[in-house]
Order: sequence, then C-alpha cells, then structure tokens
Amino acid sequence: MTQAKDPLHGVTLEAILVQLHARFGWDGLAERVDVRCFSNEPSIKSSLKFLRKTPWARAKVEALYIAEQNAGR
Repeated sequence: MTQAKDPLHGVTLEAILVQLHARFGWDGLAERVDVRCFSNEPSIKSSLKFLRKTPWARAKVEALYIAEQNAGR
C-alpha cells in the first residue's frame, strides 16, 4: 500500500507565498483569498506574519497552492 505524498512536505509558507505572488500578483491573490494582507499595502513579510497567526487564512493559501500544483500537471 502506497501513501499519497503530502504536496506541502518540505515547502515553506514563504516559498508558497512567493510562488503564488509571482503567478497571480497581489490583486490576483486578494481575489482568490479575501484577506486584507493581500489588498491593503501587501508585502511578503506582512503577509507571512498574518498567515502564521491565522490558521484559516493559511489553510486557504495552502489550498490555492495545492490546486495550482495539480493544475500544472
């Protein structure tokens, strides 16, 4: 029996955010994940701080990352 590989294994939140920002930009991220850290004076540093403190928002960002990884296959 083989176990499904965790698509987030070994990937930092910063790497996820940098990749999603490169793909969508801040406006695109704000459309897909409705959080102020993407729409109000966004930066990688401030977004990381918010996402690390906010599990529901982090889960949405991680889900978007996984969906994008699966779409690229």
